[in-house]
Amino acid sequence: MASNISNKVEIKNRKASYEYQFIDTFTAGIVLRGTEMKSIRMGKANISDAHCYITNGELFIKNLHISPYEFGTHYNHEPLRERKLLLQRKELKKLENKLKDVGLTIIPTRLFISDKGLAKLNIALAKGKKLYDKRESIKSKDTERQESRKF
Repeated sequence: MASNISNKVEIKNRKASYEYQFIDTFTAGIVLRGTEMKSIRMGKANISDAHCYITNGELFIKNLHISPYEFGTHYNHEPLRERKLLLQRKELKKLENKLKDVGLTIIPTRLFISDKGLAKLNIALAKGKKLYDKRESIKSKDTERQESRKF
């Protein structure tokens, strides 16, 4: 079978911290079907284009790409289907109330496997950065890098 299935999976959205300023972060569970968990354990997922939205008091993620399991049969999953995210009711209410502000969105930052073996997704309530904010973050990273080289 597949020997490269692992419990230590961490898929990050590197673009997120560059494009957005994080206001609040949450950890949510994901409702998965069929062979999706096996593909995640193989590291075959992409969250860079994904975003979250709330409908009827439920949180969903769109454009989370989980590649079809290569050893699967005709029961394989659809790669870009919308998946439900699981949060506590008070966290959902908090997100819903904050989303009423203009310019805020919910983006996934990290997909990982928990200690219990469940797929979890770190999401952030975020505000888009302006161009000058992006330049400032690049400048601060460069200065940190130069400081670390001196020592």
